[in-house]
Amino acid sequence: MFADGTGIFQPAQSFREWLEARTAEDGSDLGAQLAQFFQVLNTPSERRATTLDEQLAAFPYVNGKLFDEALPIASFDRTMREKVLDACKLDWSKISPAVFGALFQSIMDKDKRRDLGAHYTSEENILKVIGPLFLDEMRAEFESIEKNKSALAAFHFKLRQLTIFDPACGCGNFLAISYRELRELELDVLRATQTPGQRMVDIHDLIRLDVDQFYGIEIEEFPAQIAQLALWLTDHQMNQRVSAEFGFYFARIPLRTTPHIVHGNALQMAWDDVVPIDRLTHILGNPPFIGKQHQTPQQKRDLADVAGEISNPKVLDYVAAWYLKAVPLVRSSTVRCAFVSTNSITQGEQVGVLWNELLRRGIRIQFAHRTFRWSNEASGVAAVHCVIIGFGSKDLSRKLLFEYDSASGPAHVVEAANINPYLVDAADVLLERRKKPLCQVPQMDFGNMPNDGGHLLLEEDEKQALLAVEPEAKRWIRMFLGAAEFINGEKRWCLWLVDIDPTELRELPEISRRVASVKALRQASSREGTRKLAAYPTRFGEIRQPTTEYVLIPRHSSEARAIIPMAPMSPQIIAGDSNLLIPKGSHYHLGVLSSAMHMAWVSAVCGRIKSDFRYSKEIVYNNFPWPVDATDEQRVDIAAAVGAVLEVRAAFPKSSLADLYDPVSMPVDLAKAHQALDRTVDAAYGKRKFASASERVKFLFELYQRLDSLLPMPATKSRRQR
Repeated sequence: MFADGTGIFQPAQSFREWLEARTAEDGSDLGAQLAQFFQVLNTPSERRATTLDEQLAAFPYVNGKLFDEALPIASFDRTMREKVLDACKLDWSKISPAVFGALFQSIMDKDKRRDLGAHYTSEENILKVIGPLFLDEMRAEFESIEKNKSALAAFHFKLRQLTIFDPACGCGNFLAISYRELRELELDVLRATQTPGQRMVDIHDLIRLDVDQFYGIEIEEFPAQIAQLALWLTDHQMNQRVSAEFGFYFARIPLRTTPHIVHGNALQMAWDDVVPIDRLTHILGNPPFIGKQHQTPQQKRDLADVAGEISNPKVLDYVAAWYLKAVPLVRSSTVRCAFVSTNSITQGEQVGVLWNELLRRGIRIQFAHRTFRWSNEASGVAAVHCVIIGFGSKDLSRKLLFEYDSASGPAHVVEAANINPYLVDAADVLLERRKKPLCQVPQMDFGNMPNDGGHLLLEEDEKQALLAVEPEAKRWIRMFLGAAEFINGEKRWCLWLVDIDPTELRELPEISRRVASVKALRQASSREGTRKLAAYPTRFGEIRQPTTEYVLIPRHSSEARAIIPMAPMSPQIIAGDSNLLIPKGSHYHLGVLSSAMHMAWVSAVCGRIKSDFRYSKEIVYNNFPWPVDATDEQRVDIAAAVGAVLEVRAAFPKSSLADLYDPVSMPVDLAKAHQALDRTVDAAYGKRKFASASERVKFLFELYQRLDSLLPMPATKSRRQR
């Protein structure tokens, strides 16, 4: 049907006419007829039976591979036959080959798709990869020599030498779109070399680019076949463009060249067995997105085999294996590589593991798109948040880098200094998990983990019901704040029985019943540590409650907020483990952490869930460079400035922190109070003004390097390893 709708078969619609004339309307013989049809396409004209049906005999020989495999005869019915006929009526010549990936993903089983990490990339996002990887550069070179015919001839030869490899090719979207764009460029070259009024020679001698320049590996057989078909379809679509442009009919039937698509596990194969290294120029693609907690045992083995002796490979996302696997091909040649990846590999603890190793092996970041919301044409597929990173062995860190601004939409160009410095080798900064703060500030800790099955926690109605039957329980009830309750202003309570006397507990039968339920739940656990906690059923599983006022920071917060809401808390309020605590934190510490300076750091280094902030102790807080040269007066000023912020909040008692820090509903007075706080904190860093958040990040990383260099170096690690 594709051939019918793209003009491969002549006359047009000959395949549909054959279906209508030679197959039963109820579809009962369609499978057998198609099997014979494929056999005919696979047979040269001179070898076909002389008694062959004349309509079948009219179809051209395609080649000996596309239809080479004998498949079981399929069963059709009337409805299915009608759908095939409807598909024949479509004009497939105008349909992007990228649609195959979207169609395949849409019909793929949800669990299967998750297990494989299969995410087929839209044309828009493919162009974000191939543009800075090679296409923009090739376009610029063409435009610089457009009037020079001898230079154009050499450039045309250069296009033919490009060899592009996708080691997780799926249905071939990256390869097909890359081929189409290069054929468009070749068409521009032919236009530029044509002399007005001169008759064009045989176009077959002038079209040099072909599908054999493209290589791929795909773990599933069906999409691997689709990838091959997509490249051939792209080839035919571009051949039609050439025919229309120059007035010559140009088609490559029978097919004499073939894409090199291999069915197999890319992490268990030697890539140089798939693609000739002496020809390879670019690696690209969208490898599987599978976090450490979702990897199958086989995927964990694949990753471990590729990671080799790398320290702590278990924290890596599955996609990291493709980066590591590409290193030998990139490091020893001029090959350049770019992958779409979940933003997890540029945030949190993975950064120190993966990028430390890549930089150590001589890999350099050459361009990048910052986090953007990724989606595709497939229906029913949730969007994820991705980065695009291009890398190679050459140091191109001063080249213009690409940043995707999710607020304004299109990509725009920024200087290298404006990209996250820990991903740019010029900064040579990689943050690892630090056990203690970089600066002289209080330690941060997690909140309290109930591990109680909900028996020690109370909703508002449960609290009232308990007090109705046991008024004496009031002294053992405390406000409980998880991150959601803290941000959204919701009320929740807990039984805080740390010091309860056994005699008093026996006099509270409803609380005793809840404690007994906690004990039973823990005893039934499959986890040894939880079973041991059954000996202490009156207590939370993990207790870290401060005895003095503390600073509370929610571990998760929406990216829509310019500031993560934080607050000082009374020790009487129990903080859940969805929060982080600074037990000895003062208003000065709260002020710095609530500032634009700290939020710039958070945006650059913290982990994400989707694109929301996932604050951490060992990556974000412990690595943060505080204003170490701040004077006592400046510290007092910061404490006063954050006090003003808290006063404005208190003026809106009916509003939650989610309301107050919503970018639309944030009160003007609160915004002004934060601006004043930002100026005060900036002054403590010795700066009067920053032009952008990126400038703040650059400043902070330079300060980080200075402070980190002053710390004693572990004897077993080099500064680079740290």
